[in-house]
Amino acid sequence: MKPSKKPADNPQKKSPKKIRNYLLAAGVVAAVVIVAAIFLTFQPSSPKESPKDEATRFQEAGALYTKSVDLANEGKNLTDQGKIQEAQESFQEALQDADEALALNATSLKALIQTQRSGVLVALGRYTDANAAADDALGMGGNLNTTFSIAWYNKGNALRALGNISEAEAAYAKAYELDKTLVPPDMSSDSTSSVHS
Repeated sequence: MKPSKKPADNPQKKSPKKIRNYLLAAGVVAAVVIVAAIFLTFQPSSPKESPKDEATRFQEAGALYTKSVDLANEGKNLTDQGKIQEAQESFQEALQDADEALALNATSLKALIQTQRSGVLVALGRYTDANAAADDALGMGGNLNTTFSIAWYNKGNALRALGNISEAEAAYAKAYELDKTLVPPDMSSDSTSSVHS
């Protein structure tokens, strides 16, 4: 009888079970690498942005602010011409541009943009929102007398339209204190009660 030969273990030949384990391990490693790559690729920008990013935001916000001012001036001219519907559309576009400028978060322009928004919101008849935008502008620090004087005047317009006459008078007085060209309007025909909000 011939002795039975055991198949010699071939170190290069692996069992299907071992191959499956290697493939599984390789798949897990590949998945981890892919997840890490996705995580690193879509990582939000770091809190310290480069000066170029800040400068770009500033330029874009400034351009939108300028466009908003131009549209608001166009709206005023259309109102003066009696073209009320066209004026309202122009004011609405001006507000949209100001909102987009504000969303860019250019810190040094926020007070200016909020002041612009407050004036446009008054023109659109959104007096409560106009008052809030003026308050936001006035709540920002800095030596911004011109911006603050206009914000106070816009606040006065909003408060006057809301029927808060004494508060409106105080806001107009503050605007005039900061800028002598912003003469308070004649409010002698306005009611002295300040009970609308």
